[in-house]
Amino acid sequence: MCLSLFLNCRILIMPYIKTSPKKLPLTKQLDLKAQKCGLRHTVFAPNGDQYTGEWLDDRKHGKGTQLWKKSGAAYRGEWKCGQCDGYGTFSVLVPGTNKYDRKYCGRWKNGKKHGYGTFFYRNAAIYEGDWSEDQRSGWGRMYQETGDIYEGEWLRDKRHGQGIIQFANGNWYEGTWKDGKKNGEGKFYYCDKGQLYQGFWVDGVAKCGTLTDCERDKAPTPTKYPIPKLHLVDAELVLKEAQSLHHDQRDREEGEDSD
Repeated sequence: MCLSLFLNCRILIMPYIKTSPKKLPLTKQLDLKAQKCGLRHTVFAPNGDQYTGEWLDDRKHGKGTQLWKKSGAAYRGEWKCGQCDGYGTFSVLVPGTNKYDRKYCGRWKNGKKHGYGTFFYRNAAIYEGDWSEDQRSGWGRMYQETGDIYEGEWLRDKRHGQGIIQFANGNWYEGTWKDGKKNGEGKFYYCDKGQLYQGFWVDGVAKCGTLTDCERDKAPTPTKYPIPKLHLVDAELVLKEAQSLHHDQRDREEGEDSD
């Protein structure tokens, strides 16, 4: 019985057809080949710019050097997701030569100067200090081409906060700044005349304070006569009343402007 059933069974064998792998479109193949990751040789852009360095997911990432053909500028340093990020140096090509003039070296973030860095200006001025989104902000020291030196706080590219400026002739000011001008309490030492002013300032102008002789015998060009002593019952009270009067007047003017 079992033998007869076995003889009647039929075995079906399905034919195997070998298929070739599906090819991607040519544009897709070229795109995959162009994906850059890791360290590569120089890559040229259609506009003539060139980059040599590290890549990640087809973007500049790591350490590398970028040359811009049109502007003649160069950046060498760290990159992140296609932008200058980390420590790097930005330079410009000197016209008519193959030499580069360094303009900025320091920290970057998202393609902008951010953190501590040094900037070299065309007129020989130098700034070294903190940056925030391409602007001087925080603490910094500025060497002017005139010989003046400012050291102190900055906000949005202007002197703002506490700071000291020493002028080329030896005079110096120490006090509060606002929007690039002397504002608030401060003292100005006139070493050429041997005088010291202490008081408060408004938009760069001394409004109320005391002027006294200070090392007049050492001054190169002292005034003809010393400043006479003025005896007040309470000199500090007079200054405070003058300051209060000015602040009240300014508040009224600002209130009128807002209306």
